[in-house]
Amino acid sequence: MNQAVILDTHGGPDVLRVADSRLPGPAAGEVTVAHRAVGINRIDLHYRSGVYPHALPHGLGFEGAGVIEAVGEGVRGLRPGDRVAYATGPLGAYAQARNLPASHLIKLPPDIGFDAAMALLYKGLTVQYLFRQAYRPQAGETVLFHGAASGVGLIACQWARLLGVQLIGTVGDSAGAALAREHGAWRTVDTRHEDVAARVVALTGGAGVAAVYDGAGRDTWQASLDSLRPRGLLISFDEATGPVTDVALSALQKKSLYLTRTSLAAYLNTPTRLLAAASELFGHVRAKALRAHIPRHYPLAQAARAHAALEKRSIAAAVLIPS
Repeated sequence: MNQAVILDTHGGPDVLRVADSRLPGPAAGEVTVAHRAVGINRIDLHYRSGVYPHALPHGLGFEGAGVIEAVGEGVRGLRPGDRVAYATGPLGAYAQARNLPASHLIKLPPDIGFDAAMALLYKGLTVQYLFRQAYRPQAGETVLFHGAASGVGLIACQWARLLGVQLIGTVGDSAGAALAREHGAWRTVDTRHEDVAARVVALTGGAGVAAVYDGAGRDTWQASLDSLRPRGLLISFDEATGPVTDVALSALQKKSLYLTRTSLAAYLNTPTRLLAAASELFGHVRAKALRAHIPRHYPLAQAARAHAALEKRSIAAAVLIPS
């Protein structure tokens, strides 16, 4: 029997339960992956709570790493025993094993472990598309990144340093500020004690930043707009503090601002794009230009506990280790 986490209703961490089911063989174009580690990301919390609606009941998780157990008809370039990972879904990664389209899989380099892959893949691919596709900051440019001490934020700090970009990162406390600066943030802004936009404008000599990468949403919306230079770009890629509603386009008019709401799945929507992004990410990791904290491990049955810890921000990252 195959164990998987499912939910029958949306709500808090307590709605998660483990269920047993039989896993059929892979269909044409699919492979069966036995998970060795499963990534937990903030997007999972949104699907669990119902912020992102999905027909019930359903599983959770877009990211996993493991070993191929079986290959369906028509699959080329993959075979049983291959070490692989994926970060573009579909939903259902919180499981001991699963079937999924072969086109979603990335072969893992031999020197990157399963848990390290889950610390890096979804978050690193997110930064890759943000910095290398959605808006490509140039050396010497200044950008604002909300949540610089988060799992995604710490990779962004390092990638910005790699590019020669001056990243201003918002943080929630002094420990987060120190961590972000250690990872490459040029300056940090403590949201508890500082006016974010005023501080950003001051740091840029009154000019504002070229781009804002906003994964927070509701609580940072106005500060993001006010931090931008004329014709600057606001990239909204998550809504950790809640959705932005009732957006008036007139708010963009004074400085002729640009706004985009992005998703990893839309940017990495073909095998070619996915593999190119992963190759760049793994190249930086193997060159030791990027690193990630090894996340806290939880057994599959403690997925609810891992969600609760992430929501309380008592941990920065977590992975499930299926038994």
